[in-house]
Amino acid sequence: MALLFITPWLAISGAQAGGIALGATRVVYPAEAKQVSLAITNSDKNLRFLIQSWVEKTDGVKSDDFVLTPPLFVSKPAGENTLRIIYAGKPLPKDRESIYWINVKAIPAIDRNAIQGKNVLQLAVLSRIKLFVRPPGLTPSPAEAPAKLTFSKGNGQLIINNPTPYYITLVSFNIGQKGLPNTMVPPMGRAEVAIPGGSGTAITYQTINDYGANTPVIHGVIK
Repeated sequence: MALLFITPWLAISGAQAGGIALGATRVVYPAEAKQVSLAITNSDKNLRFLIQSWVEKTDGVKSDDFVLTPPLFVSKPAGENTLRIIYAGKPLPKDRESIYWINVKAIPAIDRNAIQGKNVLQLAVLSRIKLFVRPPGLTPSPAEAPAKLTFSKGNGQLIINNPTPYYITLVSFNIGQKGLPNTMVPPMGRAEVAIPGGSGTAITYQTINDYGANTPVIHGVIK
């Protein structure tokens, strides 16, 4: 019987794909740096994985602004590799962050002798994490930025205004006793979230810091 190889992509927004784990849940690239690194670890003691990586813009289009080295390699069992990320595009805005997505696709190796005469479904798992390019000298500091958000209401929407130069992602986001979806607010921009009925006015939220951890709870005020 002939072998049947099917390679669908199972996309996940996280830092682990099967036996392959990324060394971070987000990458902050200082705009003045020549390169940054991302560790890729294979925790499986038996499987090898073919690793392919690339960068996309927020619209899902592949970007040539970054060079990833190596773009294609084999991750050995219980091994660790380093992905080098190098910005090679045109100058980006100097007054705010820019955002991209790093994509890492992991395809497990198949022992052809062990599966001879069998149909095989081969899954390629795609991990996606955010890549922020941060110019130097931005104020306030990243740690101070989450408390600078302001909130207002309009047409049944909660309007979140971000006067800072950073992308800020709200998690554990609540109005009154009602939970709101995780929301990323662009620098010097705004986002809107539908307000659930009977939710009250008190706002609490956490944000995600540069290391992927949640910040302490912040209390917001609707103005």
